[in-house]
Amino acid sequence: MRASRLLSVLLLLQNRGRMTAEELAAELEVSVRTVYRDVEALSAAGVPVYADRGRTGGYQLVDGYRTRLTGLTEEEAQSLSLAGLPGAASELGLGTVLAAAQLKLHAAMPAELRAGASKISERFYLDVPGWHRGIESLPRLSELADAVWHARRIKVRYERWGQRKVDRVLDPLGLILKAGNWYLAARCDGTDRTYRVSRIEELEDLGETFERPSDFDLARYWQEWSEQFEKRMYSRVAVVRLNEFARILVPFYLGAVGARALREADDEPDEDGWLTMELPVEPGEPAVGELLRFGGNLEVLAPPELRERLAEEIGKMGARYG
Repeated sequence: MRASRLLSVLLLLQNRGRMTAEELAAELEVSVRTVYRDVEALSAAGVPVYADRGRTGGYQLVDGYRTRLTGLTEEEAQSLSLAGLPGAASELGLGTVLAAAQLKLHAAMPAELRAGASKISERFYLDVPGWHRGIESLPRLSELADAVWHARRIKVRYERWGQRKVDRVLDPLGLILKAGNWYLAARCDGTDRTYRVSRIEELEDLGETFERPSDFDLARYWQEWSEQFEKRMYSRVAVVRLNEFARILVPFYLGAVGARALREADDEPDEDGWLTMELPVEPGEPAVGELLRFGGNLEVLAPPELRERLAEEIGKMGARYG
């Protein structure tokens, strides 16, 4: 562990130039005292590192010194698939491993490529969650990741819709990060299923491994499951009239499902700018709440029972507000 950290200190100084002990400590997630000891060890080993005193001082390498000790460990190489998702890597327990791998790659590049890579990181940043949402902080996520990686069978207590708790024995096949939420793809009783990680209340490693199905493709599974989930979620269709402002709001309120319906609408807006079209909606009461968000910019024409429910709610709101 210390040898890996010493190499990280060396590569940080090589890639970034002068750094203070505090900056090194923050980067490596260790104490400043540990950084002092590591720098002393590097110097004793013959690495030409020296310190500048004063407010703008710090540690740096003698000009021109470069190391080629940049071989990736197996764990670091595996972490590179999460290079664009530092937050997710940290949630999975691979944050420091990924940072070390990126340092080594940066150090191994020729000068002209290294400059280009630095420009990319300075100019582009990937922020995965949508607005007003963050990535879930899940204490069992790293345990799940370990079970997925080592194909270890687990037992979980899971909270289903309606707060009903069930116990399941799972063969965990993969983890998916979707808009800030983590999902587990797992095989249960011979069937591949999806579980929201935040609803896993208890997790037990059963101490046995399973044979991962050779034909399982995580990306394909998630795409197919997402499409089926979307169809189940928006299983009804409402005939509506929308003005121009409502059509702008559709992708924000109904996501990809609404945007696709809008693109596939056959009719053209009438002379007043209102478009009649079919809009997928959730069954039951959720549809009422979804459509009320549009206010007076949308009118439901069918089915009659949905129109009546909206009229009833609008009447209640009118009475409440006088």
